[in-house]
Amino acid sequence: AIRLSDEIESRLDSLAKQTGRTKTFYAREAILAHLEDLEDYYLSAETAARVRRGDEAVHSSEDVRKSLGLDD
Repeated sequence: AIRLSDEIESRLDSLAKQTGRTKTFYAREAILAHLEDLEDYYLSAETAARVRRGDEAVHSSEDVRKSLGLDD
């Protein structure tokens, strides 16, 4: 269960009534639509913090190209 403001609850009620779907359907859709973005954000923030601490290896594009045999 999640707590929503009265405004959001009202908007969900209205949308559900207008479309014949449930509020749960729309809440689930909203979560699924943004969950991947949230995961990406927080995982990248943690990776950036590890890089700043020196706990994560960083490779230049030049080094990657060389290791793949792509340098000209």
